[in-house]
Amino acid sequence: VGPKLFQYVIKVIVQAVQLLYRMLKIDQPSYVLLQNPPGLPAIAVAWLVCLLQRSKLIIDWHNYGYTVMSLSHGRSHPLVQIAKWYEKLFGRLSDYNLCVTNAMREDLWVNCNIKAVTLYDKPASYFKETPLELQHRLYMKLAKDYEPFKARTESVSGSTERSAFTETDGQSGQVTKARGRPALLVSSTSWTEDEDFSVLLKALEGYEQYISEGAELPPLVCVITGKGPLKDHYNRLIHKLHFSHIQICTPWLEAEDYPLLLGSADLGVCLHKSSSGLDLPMKVVDMFGSCLPVCAIHFECLHELVKHNENGLIFRDSNELAEQLKMLFSGFPTLEGKLHRFRENLRASKQLRWDESWDRTVLPLFGQNE
Repeated sequence: VGPKLFQYVIKVIVQAVQLLYRMLKIDQPSYVLLQNPPGLPAIAVAWLVCLLQRSKLIIDWHNYGYTVMSLSHGRSHPLVQIAKWYEKLFGRLSDYNLCVTNAMREDLWVNCNIKAVTLYDKPASYFKETPLELQHRLYMKLAKDYEPFKARTESVSGSTERSAFTETDGQSGQVTKARGRPALLVSSTSWTEDEDFSVLLKALEGYEQYISEGAELPPLVCVITGKGPLKDHYNRLIHKLHFSHIQICTPWLEAEDYPLLLGSADLGVCLHKSSSGLDLPMKVVDMFGSCLPVCAIHFECLHELVKHNENGLIFRDSNELAEQLKMLFSGFPTLEGKLHRFRENLRASKQLRWDESWDRTVLPLFGQNE
């Protein structure tokens, strides 16, 4: 009840009291590790607890909370300015700092006088290419609820299982990829203001136009996963589209199915635009762990993750994305061309996994300061 500013202040006070109570109830920690954002009121509360319990505070900077707030309120809003002051003040009171890009490390030092160590996000070990048998099982499961995964034609043999992408041999049960299968494009989102999905929808309109003009391109199944406040808005836009060669669905996947989907897809698309220009999209990290090439929308420090023409492509608008889709899927599913080369580069890169990266970068910090 009451004005929004009053509601926000009360919410912060209540959360601060709840968090302080919970943290004082746990056994005294040697370190408190806090991911920011969200940092209001968490940074101040964690600092106070560390002061009372003589613990060390580590802030893991994934972005700036005030820049996320500015997406809704604008940079000049008093709340955003207060959040910016608060973040800088309490950020300086931490004992150690981690950040996700070299660009953010430099910004923390120059603008906040905070010394940080870059710890790039890395994929967990369960993000990997999905074996064909598991792909088939996933497709058959999703086909129960989502039309794009259902087989385009009925099976001749009753013992043959078919999805839009795979089929089993009626006698041996061996799984093969279906002839004339569509290409599978995947994007994931939290459906918030920092991702403009109209860019992808316009690019898909361009892809449809290319096919109508005679380009030899495969039909496309576009799967957009996730939950969030703008999902209904974009679903309404999707329902207004009338494609002949493209199907779009927006499922909410079970946790164990999401890595399987990434490991089964042909191409990932990322529309994350950093509110600060200093963080990197975790979804691309997971896609690369699954050896899935990516088309990602440009922002300031994206080059620290996506190497243009090496493990994916960077685009700036819907027209450029449509052209990239046309180029990558030309001749699909041939094992030639850039799409295949990007996947081979990802396989050869032998990326560090999350636990290995932590051991190399963070554990030595603790050892130095004991």
